[in-house]
Amino acid sequence: MCRTAQRPALIGMVSARGYRGDSPEDTKGDLIEIPLPPWEEKIGEPVEIKKRRLLYESRKRGMLENCILLSLFAKRYLNTMSEKQLQQYDRLINEPSNDWDIYYWATEAQPTPDIYQGEVMDMLKEFTKNREQEQRLDAPSLEYLEKEIQ
Repeated sequence: MCRTAQRPALIGMVSARGYRGDSPEDTKGDLIEIPLPPWEEKIGEPVEIKKRRLLYESRKRGMLENCILLSLFAKRYLNTMSEKQLQQYDRLINEPSNDWDIYYWATEAQPTPDIYQGEVMDMLKEFTKNREQEQRLDAPSLEYLEKEIQ
């Protein structure tokens, strides 16, 4: 049986072409943008609840690279962050709609927009450099991190 016969018929909704990367010929005319609700700071959220939420959100990302990077970053720094730093971190990991943007800013492959540049972004950029050459192949378990927060 032909593989195209197995595909669902969503003509006009989804492109049938494969990923070609950022080729110059790609007009991205077939790109589907899914609107996300705007990020809103959770006013009045208790600090311990915020830390737990950010811990979980650091791990559950849209791409493995950020799952590993952000969960290890949270493991190291979340407990020591001030309320202002927690707010910066919350905005950083929840407002941008594209996880690749966060990754490119943290690795300094692209400049960080002013709204996200700050103390926490500087900490994340330094953490990303991995000067101690730690082996970072997987995110730590949530249970392990939970014990550190208490």
